[in-house]
Amino acid sequence: MRRNFQWMGGLAILILVLQVTVFPDDGRAAESYPTQLITVVICYQPGSTDVSLRPFTEKMASYLGQPIAFVYKPGAAGATGARFVANSKPDGYTLIGGSQSPLIIAPLTKEDVGYSLDNFVPVVRLANSVGLIAVRSDSPWKTLKDLVEDARKSPGKITFSTSGVFSSPHLKMAMFLKAAGVDLTHVPTTGSTPAMTALLGGHVQVTSSALNTLRPHIQSGALRPLAFFEKTRLSDFPNVPTFLELGYPEGFSVWYGILAPKGTPQEVVNTIYNAAKKAISEQKKEIEDRLNKLSLRLDFLSPQEFTKQIREESDEVKNFIKELKTTSK
Repeated sequence: MRRNFQWMGGLAILILVLQVTVFPDDGRAAESYPTQLITVVICYQPGSTDVSLRPFTEKMASYLGQPIAFVYKPGAAGATGARFVANSKPDGYTLIGGSQSPLIIAPLTKEDVGYSLDNFVPVVRLANSVGLIAVRSDSPWKTLKDLVEDARKSPGKITFSTSGVFSSPHLKMAMFLKAAGVDLTHVPTTGSTPAMTALLGGHVQVTSSALNTLRPHIQSGALRPLAFFEKTRLSDFPNVPTFLELGYPEGFSVWYGILAPKGTPQEVVNTIYNAAKKAISEQKKEIEDRLNKLSLRLDFLSPQEFTKQIREESDEVKNFIKELKTTSK
């Protein structure tokens, strides 16, 4: 009988050891994170979002001790990928790499997307894209003032292209038009490249887009930038003013960052953020050089700063979209 008790006691200890080592609780799991591949879901086809994040994720992997891979889930203006992450296990192994388009704008402009901004935890904001409006080099408008003056003389006759209705370039342009008190006709397309093509082909007279899309054609002399949606002038384009210095709204910045599903342990969030912080601190020049080639700017925010920024922007975008819908009826 005594041997049976000893055997049962030994079995109980073995089970307890297995529970602690093989099936650790959430706190222990967070401490050991990560132990496997981390996937970052991109809500679009390969293009601007993954290219913008890659200078960071490639460096972060070495600090995390695990590889980071992109998984592409395009569809419904980014809502398909965002919904997938929102419904994923909050363990830090499925993240979303994106911008405000799928995370803020889609839930505000589309019905039944299956998620909201509340389903995500901001982890780290990494970079932002420079926005601008441009015209063809043979356009009669040499400055933004020229465009505004002609628009006032001929309301609605000047056309402009963007990557789509309620896209970031559209919202930026709409804010400018409201502040300037002029009316241009919007010609939405299916992306930044078609929007640019429409301008180059003479199908529209103005475009609102991102610098990384338009830069080659600006450098070739085919397009002329009129103003940038920035606080300060760009060193590459010192003669091109910003909307802010001309007295107009700066517009919504197209940021790129990483978010996790709601419920992800704070220890895991901190681990990912610290990897990004170390990468930027120790390899900043290389990262900034890569960003400059993509016409992007380093825009590093902590989880707390990112959360504050994204919430404020969400409220601002929500109010503006509501106003835009009302005035367009």
